[in-house]
Parts: sequence; structure tokens; C-alpha cells
Amino acid sequence: MSQKSGQTMQNATSSERPLVSVILAIFNEAASVGKSLASLLNQETPDFDLEILAIDGMSEDGTGEILKSIAATDSRLRILVNQRRKTPFAFNLGLREARGQYVCIFGSHTTYRRDYISVCLKEMISHNAVACVGRIVTRPLDETLEASLVAWAVSHPFGSSRKSFRTQQEGASETVNYPIARIAALLEVGGFSEQLLRNQDNDMVQKLRAKGHKLYCTWKTECYYHPKGTLKGLLVYAYRAGFWNVLSFKENLTCMALRHFVPFFFLAALLSASLLALCGLILPHANRELTSLPLLALLGVYMAVGTVAALQVAWREKAVGALCLPFVFLGFHVAYGYGTLVAFATGARAPSPQPERMAEATN
Repeated sequence: MSQKSGQTMQNATSSERPLVSVILAIFNEAASVGKSLASLLNQETPDFDLEILAIDGMSEDGTGEILKSIAATDSRLRILVNQRRKTPFAFNLGLREARGQYVCIFGSHTTYRRDYISVCLKEMISHNAVACVGRIVTRPLDETLEASLVAWAVSHPFGSSRKSFRTQQEGASETVNYPIARIAALLEVGGFSEQLLRNQDNDMVQKLRAKGHKLYCTWKTECYYHPKGTLKGLLVYAYRAGFWNVLSFKENLTCMALRHFVPFFFLAALLSASLLALCGLILPHANRELTSLPLLALLGVYMAVGTVAALQVAWREKAVGALCLPFVFLGFHVAYGYGTLVAFATGARAPSPQPERMAEATN
């Protein structure tokens, strides 16, 4: 194909269009993989070509049949089998099989705006970064109040912090979820850690930053992340995230920040204050009522901040149901902190080797 002045990627050295390889780690995603792949196969590709590597961890819910049906109609989709099932093995298999000089590490719980890859690629090159991500917009999995509460909780700074991938601002970034990246940079640092079932992204970006590489977030495009649609699913996710933070910290001391352990500190304070209040009830004490003050103060401040956050969401979404958020925040943070507590108490032993849901390891 002939080059056009001003339209060729800066690092193209011939008339050939660069190739972008999308890597999708998939396991039992029949409910979402079709929409995710449709958004990828409909991407605008003005000055590059696209291949999609769907790496299936031997799904058992019909995902494989869906992938084969789509691949039969579009040769850009290649299906690979991840016999080791877990996410880091899928990502590294994708890096080995990718034919492009750029790779996208994407999730099948997410759909992507038509210009997502093209804009992120241009922004990555123009800002001299090794990886770039667009704005991540969290949307409910369905129209139920329960799904909305989950989405609102994980996308609010009070729920996930201002440094979370769900709330990050435009500019140089400490993390990139659902990025396009230069494959050479990922291979330079040894690919993804296969010791980590979760938090491979945190480990990877820390290794890239340690090499002096720049990461970038642009708000010129966006993708749409759909978290679990039930409160039970949210609590399970929170517990696992808190648990694996300890394992990740032991694997790479610098890949986890202090903010990842704030729920644990909150839970520790809550348990300590509760124990003090209980002691005040069972021990003879002239001022026993004072022993309940720390617990009341802690919960009072927490619920006050949670209520302010809930009012913000209720006003923005015009949804009175958002006023339930303080209790969702509380459950989310307690479950998250409890996961960390269990990991510390058990020596951060890995759970059963039974495969976890692939997408859960990257959420």
C-alpha cells in the first residue's frame, strides 16, 4: 500500500501498514465476549492493520462456540487455547503469538469506542510513551439498581481512590488498564509475572516505569467497563483483590501502593474500636460509655463521607437509589480489608489451584 504524507505512523519505515495485535484473555465469558469482540472488529483502522488473539482458557459455558462462530466470519480473529488457564499465561502466550509491533492488553468485560485503538496509538506515539490507555467509563452491567450500585461504588473516588484506573485523569499515568503498548517494551521486562493470578497489570507497569518508560492516559477516546452486576459479586471481587494484594506485594514490593492497603487499615481500626466498645460493656467501669466513642466516631465519619459521595451520585444520575451507596461502600471496603487480613493471617498462601474466572484476574 502506498504511503500518504503526514498520515503514516512516525515509526513506520516502509510503505507497509503497522500491525496491532489485540490480546484477550478469556474464560467463561459467553455473556459478554460477543459484544466486546464486535466493538473490536468494528474499530477504525485508518493507518494500521488489526489482528485479534482470543486466548480461551478452555471455557465451559459455550464461549468457545461463540468464538468459532465469529472467527468463521472474520479472518482477523485467531483463537488460541490457554491450557494453563490462568490470566498471566494467556497474556504471555499472546505476546509470543502476536505478529504486531503494538499489542493491546484488553478485557472481554469491556467494549471499546470505534476510535479507541487508533487514538491511543497516535497519543502513545505523540507523547513518546510505551503504553497508552483511553478514559475508562464504568457502566452498569444491566438496568437493575443492584448493578447500578456496583458500578457507582467502584467508579467513585471514595470507593476506589483517585489513582484507580476507573478514576484516573488525563496525562502521564502511574497505571494503564486496557492499553495499547509497544510489544518490545513488554518483552524487555520479561512479560507478565506468571506467579500472580491477579495484579499482573500493577506488576507490569511498575517494571516498565522502573526502566524509565512513560505511560499515558488520554481522554480523547474511551472504553466502557462493565463490572459484575450483583452485590455478592462485588464482595467476592473485593475479598479476592484484598487477598491478592498481599501476594503481589510479596512478589514485587514496589508494585503495590499504600492506597491498596487502606481498606485493611480501616478494618483493623473498626475491629479495634469494636473490641474496645465490647470491653466497656462487660467490664465494670465508671465511664464505660466512653469506650464506645472511638467506634461511633469512626463509623460516623465514614458514613458521613459516604453519604456525601452518595448525594453526589444521586444528583448526577438523578437516581434516589444511589442513597444506598454508604452501605455498599462499607461492605466493599470491609470485604476488601478482610481479604488482606486473611492473607496476612494465613501467610498469604495461594488459594485452591482451581481456575478462577479469567476476567476477575484483571478487574
